[in-house]
Amino acid sequence: MIDDFKNKTAVLTGAGSGFGLECARIGARLGMNLVLADVQQDALDRARDEMQAAGAQVLACRLDVSRADEVEALGRAVAERFGAPHLVFNNAGVGAGGLIWETSVKDWEWVLGVNLMGVAHGVRVFTPMMLDAAAADPAWRGHIVNTASMAGLLAPPNMGVYNVSKHAVVALTETLYQDLSLVTDQVSASVLCPFFVPTGISQSHRNRPAELSDRAARPTRSQLIGQAMSDKAVGSGKVSAADVAQLVFDAVAADRFYIYSHPKAIKSVQTRLEDIMQARNPTDPFADKPELGAELRKALRA
Repeated sequence: MIDDFKNKTAVLTGAGSGFGLECARIGARLGMNLVLADVQQDALDRARDEMQAAGAQVLACRLDVSRADEVEALGRAVAERFGAPHLVFNNAGVGAGGLIWETSVKDWEWVLGVNLMGVAHGVRVFTPMMLDAAAADPAWRGHIVNTASMAGLLAPPNMGVYNVSKHAVVALTETLYQDLSLVTDQVSASVLCPFFVPTGISQSHRNRPAELSDRAARPTRSQLIGQAMSDKAVGSGKVSAADVAQLVFDAVAADRFYIYSHPKAIKSVQTRLEDIMQARNPTDPFADKPELGAELRKALRA
């Protein structure tokens, strides 16, 4: 656990908006050095200016987390400026929906590149730095937080590529936690599994690289429906990104692995686990709100 954040260094990807920005704000208030990374330059610039105005020492880097070489360059820059980071928040993510067989190769490459490989690159680059720092100082403590989703614990329909990416992040982080426990007591990990929270992820296509865009292909009916449902759900969320950011810091201070924005949603996870344990067919995800299921089926079968 990290019980005192002052003068510690935090690396935050996706720092220009949402959870990353709110965690940066908390870090600045706590006196942390901040490494801000984001693919959107104007949002990154605004975050940098805000944190510097709050008195934080800031290193801001435009970064595409899906690119191994760029994350490796970030690692070198962090080591040179601040040394090994104490907190790494692998948070950058994108959203995409639609029926899973309508997901194009470029869709898979984009979503898995950011959501999964972005986390993998962060773990690969920063964990050795943190372990070296821990080995050199018995009092040194570090923590890695990876952003997954409740879609990493459930499998809701019409958002398959996103579900796959977030299930992988949960598995990666659970393994990271166990692997770290084999070699050190000074560095640990947590996985963040938020439900629908107003961030910027439902509009993440704004930063989709041109080489991974299907400009010639029009969105399918299911993809348009998925986008509309995501916009509505995210926009109506009552838990804020700032609330979730505080949960992240609370979990790091308490060395708590699972971080949930909506604990009541765990009931659905329990149902899924019971499906698995009893070898029964997956439960209707709309069993509690059948009108939503009827609406989606009607729209997709039209």
